[in-house]
Amino acid sequence: MGILDGKRGLIFGVANERSIAWAISEALHREGAELAFTYAGETLEKRVRPLAEEIGAKIIIPCDVTRDGEIDEVFCHVQREWGALDILIHSIAFANREDLANPYVQTSRQGFQLALDVSAYSLVALTRGAAPLMEGRGGSILTMTYLGSEKVIPNYNVMGIAKAALEASVRYLAAELGPKGIRVNAISAGPIKTLAAAGISGFRDMLHYSSERAPLKRNVEAAEVAKAALYLSSDLASAVTGEILHVDAGYSIMGM
Repeated sequence: MGILDGKRGLIFGVANERSIAWAISEALHREGAELAFTYAGETLEKRVRPLAEEIGAKIIIPCDVTRDGEIDEVFCHVQREWGALDILIHSIAFANREDLANPYVQTSRQGFQLALDVSAYSLVALTRGAAPLMEGRGGSILTMTYLGSEKVIPNYNVMGIAKAALEASVRYLAAELGPKGIRVNAISAGPIKTLAAAGISGFRDMLHYSSERAPLKRNVEAAEVAKAALYLSSDLASAVTGEILHVDAGYSIMGM
């Protein structure tokens, strides 16, 4: 028996087999959870659908998180098929490439709004859809963040501000949904080679720097983040909410 037997989870943010969201999906599936997936556009569907079908997912539907109508359709679909939801994984972030490459002070108004909308507000919008399906049975909502929300990371720029807003949202949502038994947490993962990371200039230098200075003297792997996600998604973390759990080989504790 798995620790998630009988649980149902909805995954946002799988891009390919190297995604943190996919590593989390595999971990949840191994422990018995039935999963549903979304994708943004035809290009991502070609990557997501085969992976989702590989683990027996029956719900694989499109969703642009900047469109409220598409979000509503996702949760209506889940309600029709399942009637309830136990786990929501939010692993979504985006900023224009030029807003990551240019100095932060040059961030355009449109670029700022887009980064905050996709990377932070989407958690609020998805939680609003998920919460009614979790009432009366508890539930776990989990998002992904990064140290750039707390400290200045070169070339992270507007994404750092978006992640800071995301983490504040975790705390406010946790406070509001706690009386309903719904938990909201985030994992702050160390740098990992993913499709999203490819958009950050100097990412290889970040990996090298982090591995040299982290107490464990290495970088983390997506599978290690997934194990932490499994814990937070399960009843093992039944009293944990509003937390930002660092899974970064200890890098975040270091000063000099």
